[in-house]
Amino acid sequence: MITGKYPSLRLRRSRKNDWSRRLVEENNLSSNDFILPIFLIDGNNKKIPIKSMPDVYRYTIDKIRPVIDKAINNGLPMIALFPYSSKTKKNLLGTEALNEDNLVCKAIQVIKKKYKNEIGIMCDVALDPYTSHGHDGLLSDNYVLNDETIEVLVSQSLLQAQMGCDVLAPSDMMDGRIGHIRKSLDKNGYQMTQLLSYAVKYASNFYGPFRDAIGSKGLLKGNKKNYQMDFRNKNESLREVALDIKEGADMVMVKPGMPYLDIIKLVKENFKIPVMAYQVSGEYSLLSNGINKGIVDKNVILESLIAFKRSGANAIVSYYADKLDKILK
Repeated sequence: MITGKYPSLRLRRSRKNDWSRRLVEENNLSSNDFILPIFLIDGNNKKIPIKSMPDVYRYTIDKIRPVIDKAINNGLPMIALFPYSSKTKKNLLGTEALNEDNLVCKAIQVIKKKYKNEIGIMCDVALDPYTSHGHDGLLSDNYVLNDETIEVLVSQSLLQAQMGCDVLAPSDMMDGRIGHIRKSLDKNGYQMTQLLSYAVKYASNFYGPFRDAIGSKGLLKGNKKNYQMDFRNKNESLREVALDIKEGADMVMVKPGMPYLDIIKLVKENFKIPVMAYQVSGEYSLLSNGINKGIVDKNVILESLIAFKRSGANAIVSYYADKLDKILK
């Protein structure tokens, strides 16, 4: 028998029933909170599974219509395009990035012709899908050059804007590239093209399956620690975001996502700017493989996604974005 006074305030009262839990919940998800990555590959009539990413595929451009139709029907606001370039199209300078007939450029035009502005298109601005050494910029003596890389990124950004891209997303982590890209866009009449800066991108060990997906796995010479952030650092993220906002970023990205929830929260609380989180390929594959092997319950997906919203993310780039009809239900 419990002696003494019972508590007058019982927080469990509002947890007793489903309806009362829903009444007081602080965070929730909708389709508006997601961006769907789509991997592109050359050819026709191909839908190729990516071995390291369960239920994720590379598509030829003629096969992406059902994917986009589903995204629109599910209410997704934006898709993100990533190319798988064959080794024959990769070189030291990543010149395929500036080819107006490359996969991304062709896909933008096809999507815009069919769907107009029914859904936004986000494009990666970086050279790693196109370089034979797997780095995001031009390489010299195993060091990625900053200013020389920016010149190429400015041209890549302008090309994608000309093709019809809505949101350019520089993911390279070169210093000063946001300012140069913004000036180039404005000068050439693309004042309304948005910039989503990967302002806080860590040199992470969670990117392996993505590198497989874009065909750079095994090509990377060394690592990316001389230009992407050190995962030991926290306050540095504020300096990176402050610089990119000053240079003209409309939104910022924190990547990876779940291991960096503290960073998402830090950025959101210090800057009243839209903050995106990237639930990267390593996170996705770990969760999906765990579910497929019966190690964890499938509801871990929803729990992980809610964590992003709870930390302050406005939206999430996630490979689960095409499965929301099942996840959110």
